Amino acid sequence: MKLLRASPDQFVFRIGKREQGLLFDTLQLYPVVPPAHHRIARPGQMADDGEAQQLLDEALAEQRRENQKQILALIQDPAQLKETSRGLELTLAPTQMEWLLQVLNDVRVGSWLTLGKPEEGEAPVFKERAGIYWVAMEVCGIYQSVLLSALGAEQSPDWQ
Repeated sequence: MKLLRASPDQFVFRIGKREQGLLFDTLQLYPVVPPAHHRIARPGQMADDGEAQQLLDEALAEQRRENQKQILALIQDPAQLKETSRGLELTLAPTQMEWLLQVLNDVRVGSWLTLGKPEEGEAPVFKERAGIYWVAMEVCGIYQSVLLSALGAEQSPDWQ
């Protein structure tokens, strides 16, 4: 994925034909972080508030449903994804960039959790489908880097 154009109200990226399926497959893994991972407080920090936790769980479930709808809309919207001879052009507004970063982060962190929280350079615990999560974790990191670079956070690698 490569930034082609940027303005205050939109960013246009080129997604190569080879990476198109990889991005879509990765987005369709969402959500990966287990709902039980989000807690009001860590055990022992404060009294267990079941009602507050239930409200958090409900809000997260609603947010996940909305994100899944937005993922499908993004993948199917010809105004945002235009086919070219070199792949796709993806057009995103700044708010959509933030949303996509959040979705990619869920897949990345959820994949890391699924793999047993491996440290950098450490081999993951390989269970069923571990390879999918290892690839997803790395792919999300690359896409996050490109998106953050487009927002001016830091330089991203130029790969296709």
